[in-house]
Amino acid sequence: MKRKIKWGIIGIIIIGISFGLYKIGNPPRQTEFVSDSQPITFQVTNETIANTVEVKGKSLYEQETLIYAPYGSEVKQWAVEDGQQVKKGDILFNLDQTAVQNDILQMEAVLRKGKLEAELNDYLNQLNDESAAMESTEEARKKVLVEREIARLSKDVNEVTASIQAKELQQKKKMLNESSFRSPATGIFLFDNPNKRPQALTVNEYVGKVVDLNKLQFIALVGEQDVFRIKAGMPVKVKMNAMKELNLSGKVLKVSKFAKTGTDQNNLNQAAQFEVVIVLEPNDYLIAGLSLSGAIETERKENAISVPSIAIIREKDKHFVMLDTGNGQYERKEIKIGLETPEQTEVLEGLKPGDQVVLQ
Repeated sequence: MKRKIKWGIIGIIIIGISFGLYKIGNPPRQTEFVSDSQPITFQVTNETIANTVEVKGKSLYEQETLIYAPYGSEVKQWAVEDGQQVKKGDILFNLDQTAVQNDILQMEAVLRKGKLEAELNDYLNQLNDESAAMESTEEARKKVLVEREIARLSKDVNEVTASIQAKELQQKKKMLNESSFRSPATGIFLFDNPNKRPQALTVNEYVGKVVDLNKLQFIALVGEQDVFRIKAGMPVKVKMNAMKELNLSGKVLKVSKFAKTGTDQNNLNQAAQFEVVIVLEPNDYLIAGLSLSGAIETERKENAISVPSIAIIREKDKHFVMLDTGNGQYERKEIKIGLETPEQTEVLEGLKPGDQVVLQ
């Protein structure tokens, strides 16, 4: 009896161990939940598509008229302050006229003297010609001919000298008229050194400039990969770093045909940079020296059939979309594309407005 009980217990233990090993080796299957993800759908539409080139640079005054001293002299009076608004023709400064007036008097005296000497020489030459007619010897006639030729050459030299002196006199008189120096343009006058107004000037010394605040330019640099895409007259949307909410506009005035000095000279591996000049529309907040950024519109298509660029499948030189044919069915369709931007792509063939394409 005890023996049967013993073997019964052993059998139960063996059955339990076997069942446990079976459960470990064959865990219960978990229920799988399959969620049907819906594809993202885009509609083919008619849109305006534009390509742009992003540029950065500074604002500068378009028109700056530089002022130079007409001659060297003391400054008798400054008639303008730094930053003052001036009109064309307003007196900026008055120079001392004494030295120029003395030069003019001396030159006029020299010219008068030369004129009198020329008249006297003409009279003497006339007398010599009359006396030569009475000479009978060959030697005397030769002497008269030599003197006549010398007199002619001297007269030519004196006439050239007198002409040069007359031009110098006119230049001095012009300088005298500029002693009260008038502004050549309308704008704001700025001294070369705003903290110092010189009391004396040398000839052609730089004094300052007159700038037109209403005309500013946006000077930017572009790389060689973009320079051939930009043409004069292209519209530009401009942003000011200091006031990002302010929308400004302009147009490309010119594109340099030469690389900026230094960008391609020192390092052969460095990409060349080219200067682009953009004319800005007037704005009360625009002044010179501001940091600006712009988007130059290089291409534009109105009413173009387009799809989001993200929906296009690219394989080598071919382009495809997944066209929604209805009832959950999709067709892989080849298309021909035109203008591309990061957001939209023009479709030339293969789709029409209203079609649905999907991104799976």
